[in-house]
Amino acid sequence: MLAKKQPSPPPADDPPRRRIAPTPHLRIGFLVHDVSRLRRTLFDQAIKPLGVTRAQWWALANLSRTLPEGMIQSDLARLLDVGKVTVGGLIDRLEASGQVERRPDAKDRRIKRIYITDKGYDVIDKMTSIGRELNAIILKGIPLDQIYLAEEVMARMKSNMREHLGSHPPADPPEEI
Repeated sequence: MLAKKQPSPPPADDPPRRRIAPTPHLRIGFLVHDVSRLRRTLFDQAIKPLGVTRAQWWALANLSRTLPEGMIQSDLARLLDVGKVTVGGLIDRLEASGQVERRPDAKDRRIKRIYITDKGYDVIDKMTSIGRELNAIILKGIPLDQIYLAEEVMARMKSNMREHLGSHPPADPPEEI
């Protein structure tokens, strides 16, 4: 009786075959990350003439969403997910450029609050205009109902993650990035 011939193993230098994700929902994390990264890169390029770095525009954007009382440095560090030392240097540079100023807190003189200056608001206005122009480019050819649906999906994803993080608080951010 003849022995059954076994298939020979592939040569050792051939890489193993990889499978593509079987369902599209497994790709959404990669797509969200890529879209976000590419949008930040476009925005960085567009605002380069303003002389504002990504860290600075992110700080200004977050400060612009606060109430008129300004924001303390540690709260801004938490929002930006950076350490207090890092945000201190960032605020130093924004203050040197005249876009923000530090003022003593009305109730606790040991605390300094950060306020956006008129010059800082001018930069924010330009950033907002640039953001609108970029959105027109980014969303070109996408029907409005699909944009609304994408916004709903992204808002739900954000809510789900915040809910999960609420039950699993993140570790403290590193002091330096």
